[in-house]
Amino acid sequence: MKLVFATHNQNKLKEVKALMPLHIELLSLTDINCHEDIPETELTIEGNAKLKAEYVRNNYGLNCFADDTGLEVTALDGAPGVFSARYAGPENNAEANMAKLLQNLEGKEDRSAQFKTVVALSLNTTEESFTGICKGEIIEQARGEKGFGYDPIFQPIGYNETFAEISSEEKGEISHRGIAIRGLVEFLSE
Repeated sequence: MKLVFATHNQNKLKEVKALMPLHIELLSLTDINCHEDIPETELTIEGNAKLKAEYVRNNYGLNCFADDTGLEVTALDGAPGVFSARYAGPENNAEANMAKLLQNLEGKEDRSAQFKTVVALSLNTTEESFTGICKGEIIEQARGEKGFGYDPIFQPIGYNETFAEISSEEKGEISHRGIAIRGLVEFLSE
């Protein structure tokens, strides 16, 4: 089965390919010659995931899934949430986003947070969605060289390491994206 993952992000693509069964041939937006950035105009993580999957289905006629992820910080009333990628501005700069988040958390005792991913699937005439949540906390200084985005400052519950310090296999087992993708894989395997 061929399935498009609506992303240009090579880090996400690599993570998701590692979780997919061999019978699913995963294509990226680049593979289908979709070079535009699909606008994320919805105000929810769920809405943006669905919007991207529908865009590919409607414009390319291909079965597709898309994800959207947000980091929800308790002390910041769930921010940056749906605006996580552009928290510090439209450039989608991970270093600037982390710096702004750490600055906004200065002096706050509660550093609890969760990553939330929603995967929206548009398959033939079926639309489904799968949610994954990973709870943890925001540490005070970035640690680790692996991962991407907020990974160097997010420490999942039960770990002394950040997402940027653990292996990609271990991260895939516990991460928000891994949980949501496993829901997708389970659905596709039925």
